[in-house]
Amino acid sequence: MSRIVLGVAGGIAAYKACELLRRLLGAGHDVTVVPTESALNFVGASTWAALSGKPVHTQVWDDVESVPHVKLGQQADLVMVAPATADLLARAATGRADDLLTNVLLTARAPVVFAPAMHTEMWTHPATQANVALLRQRGNVVVDPDSGRLTGADSGPGRLPEAAELFAIATAVLDDPSTAVRAAARDMAGLTVAVSAGGTREHLDPVRFLGNASSGLMGWALARAAVLRGARVRLLAANVAMPAPAATEVEQVISTADLGQAMGIAAKDSDIVVMAAALADFTPAQSSETKIKKRGGSGLTVDLVQTTDVLAGLAAARTDPAQVLVGFAAETPTAEHSLVELGTAKLHRKGCDLLVVNDVSGGNVFGRPDNEITLLDGDRVVGPLAGTKDSLAHAVWDAALDLRSRR
Repeated sequence: MSRIVLGVAGGIAAYKACELLRRLLGAGHDVTVVPTESALNFVGASTWAALSGKPVHTQVWDDVESVPHVKLGQQADLVMVAPATADLLARAATGRADDLLTNVLLTARAPVVFAPAMHTEMWTHPATQANVALLRQRGNVVVDPDSGRLTGADSGPGRLPEAAELFAIATAVLDDPSTAVRAAARDMAGLTVAVSAGGTREHLDPVRFLGNASSGLMGWALARAAVLRGARVRLLAANVAMPAPAATEVEQVISTADLGQAMGIAAKDSDIVVMAAALADFTPAQSSETKIKKRGGSGLTVDLVQTTDVLAGLAAARTDPAQVLVGFAAETPTAEHSLVELGTAKLHRKGCDLLVVNDVSGGNVFGRPDNEITLLDGDRVVGPLAGTKDSLAHAVWDAALDLRSRR
C-alpha cells in the first residue's frame, strides 16, 4: 500500500479528481486529499471526506499539533495534483507556501506529478510554459494536457486527461519511481514515434470477422509513456475500445492491410517505430458483401490466405539508418523450442532491431494490466521483466533509445 497525496486546485476539472480518487483507493492505496480553498468552490470538503474516509483541510492551521504541512509531504510515496491550474503551477514554481497544498509540495521528497487543466490561452502563455519548464527542470512530472472541449464552447489543448489515464501514470510512477526521472527529463523530446496497438480484424462478411484477443493495453501504455517523456506520438489503433491517451495523434484502422498501409506512411518520418498490435496472419480469400446465412445443417468452409507481413515490410522499406524498428511476438513455447529461441528466429526473420517477446500460453497477457516480457536485441537477451504494462513500456523505450544512441 502506497501513501498518496492527491492535490486538487481550483478548476472546473476538479470533478474528474473524484473518479481518480476512487481508482487510487480501489487499488489499495492510502490517499489523503488536499484541495486548495478555491477548489472547494467546485467540489466541497464533505465530498472529499466521504470519498476518502479522511478529514479534509486546506490550511496549515488545521490540526496544527500533528504538523500536517510537513508530515504529509515527508511521508508521501507520491504527490499528484489534478487538476493543476495555471495559478497552482505558478505558485509551485516560485516556491510559495501560502496554503496546505503548496506546503506539501515543498516538503515532498517523493515523485510529484502535476496534471494541468486550463484554457488553451493560459496553457500556451509564455509564463505558464516557463513555469512548466522550471518544474520539470527540478525533477517534477508535468503531464501534457489533452485537447478537447473546455469550459463553455471553447475547445483546444488544456483539457485534463481522463481519470484512467492519470491513474495509469500514477501506477507507473509508483511501480518504478525512475519513471518520474525519465518524464521530468523529457528524454524523448524532439523524437517522433509511431506505435500500433490493438488487434486487426479480417471480415468474412459485414458482421463476422477473424480476429484475436488483443485489448490494446500495451500499445496504449507505450503511447502514454512516450508522450510523458516528450515525444510526438502517432498511434495507429486497431479496434481498441478505449479513449486514446492524451496528446496523441490517433488513426483508426481495421484490417492488417489497413494497418500496413497506414504504418508505412507513419513510419517514413518516425525515429522509432513500434509494432505492438496483434496482426491477423490470415484473411479470407473472399469476403461476402452480405451476411452469410445458415443453409440447412451444412457447415461453412472458408479459404484463407496469408496477410501482408507488415513488420518485415517496414524493415525492408526503411531508408533512415538511425530509425529503430521494434516488433512484438506473442509466442507459445514448447519443450522443443524455448521462448528465446522462438523470438530470436523471428527477430532475424523479420529484420527488426528489437523484439519484445510475450509468452501467451494459457491466455496470458491479453487484456491484463500486467505482463512479463523478454527483450531481444541481436544476440543480447534482457529479461524476463515483469510489472504493469505501463512500467514495462518505459523499459521498451529505454531499450529503443539505447539502440538509437549506438548508431
